[in-house]
Amino acid sequence: MDREQEHEESVSLEISGCSAEDARIVFDTLNTCFESDRGADDVPQQLHESRPMVWMGTFEVTEARSCPPPARLSASVEADAQGGYWAIERLRETLDSMFTVKDLASASGDQERELHVRLESR
Repeated sequence: MDREQEHEESVSLEISGCSAEDARIVFDTLNTCFESDRGADDVPQQLHESRPMVWMGTFEVTEARSCPPPARLSASVEADAQGGYWAIERLRETLDSMFTVKDLASASGDQERELHVRLESR
């Protein structure tokens, strides 16, 4: 088995507790760093005025590309990530390099880890 393939892992990410624009900033930033199931024209929409929205994306974190600094967030963003241990660590390192990241909770299973964080602009 090829060494690269050992860590070919994806992370599913849910973003909530923020505006559609702030969700777009986080997704756009991660799209420049990793392969994703979200296209460049896949812009988060606020579909209901009073109901909370959750936006989802999956990121292939095996190969990290150069990540430009993100646009400024208007408020904090809550993000829930699920994936293998190595993939979650890779995503966390990338988020740490671009945002102020505050841990809210984490859970570890046999093969998978969950991470719940709050992202803020630096």
